[in-house]
Amino acid sequence: MFEFFASLFGYLLSFLYGIVNNYGFAIILFTLIIKLLLLPLSIKQQRTMKKSAKMQEKMKVIQFKYKNDPEKMNQEIMNLYKTEKMSPFSGCLTAIIQMLLLLSIFYLVRSPITYMEKVPTDDINRYITQLQEEGREVSKVYPEIDLIREYNWLKEKNPEDEKVQKLNLQMNFLGLDLSKIPQQNITDYTVYIIPILYILSSFISIRMTTAMQQKQSEKKETVIDGETGKEVKEENEMDAVMQTNKMMSWMMPIMSISIAFVAPLGLALYWLINNILMILERLILDKVIKQEDEEE
Repeated sequence: MFEFFASLFGYLLSFLYGIVNNYGFAIILFTLIIKLLLLPLSIKQQRTMKKSAKMQEKMKVIQFKYKNDPEKMNQEIMNLYKTEKMSPFSGCLTAIIQMLLLLSIFYLVRSPITYMEKVPTDDINRYITQLQEEGREVSKVYPEIDLIREYNWLKEKNPEDEKVQKLNLQMNFLGLDLSKIPQQNITDYTVYIIPILYILSSFISIRMTTAMQQKQSEKKETVIDGETGKEVKEENEMDAVMQTNKMMSWMMPIMSISIAFVAPLGLALYWLINNILMILERLILDKVIKQEDEEE
């Protein structure tokens, strides 16, 4: 499944590369397009979080009323979600899509010759064998990145092979070689620039997410028990949607950071640009949705 989406994304990335003739700028445009395509989902997710926060008062009434009957309490909470046309697992769809994108784009950036340039596997294996026979080092994890690096040598070795030309990808981006892997170039300080910027943007994104959630969870509300009419003040707890979003806000960056140091810089660049766009998107959508609430 990941190979299918990697191949699909490869057509888009190849098209963009043909326009700008630079792998880095192509990835930036690619990230922007993917973000725009997912914008309706982001808007829905943001609205779901806002609506979920508003449901807390009703949930508190149910929790207090049926505190001695967990089964009935769960049933009433599910009925509330049904009435409000929401699902307690709404955040799962976003999590699944994020994971699908993460792995599919990892496949794409790891093997750009296969998924972006559509060079047949037999030819790729032949080029790898040629390098190995000459004693040149070829990575077991990222062999296609090494083929791109060895383009000039392979071109001389295969002068009549037109497919070799597809290995000639412009990986230099603002003085940074996007084919480099931090783990393999420890002494080269330039390989840490993009991963470090990515880490900083991740913590900004996490900070924003947790701040929004804490604002809701720490807010105390006055809840009226529908049966006794008494006021009950309790901490406003996050529901299943907020819990899911909180978990994903930490899990995705941690996974990405661990991969960023063992993957080509092209992948870290995608994550960095995606984070920047996500921060801007969150700020804009939060303001727009807040304005919609005030108008209502």
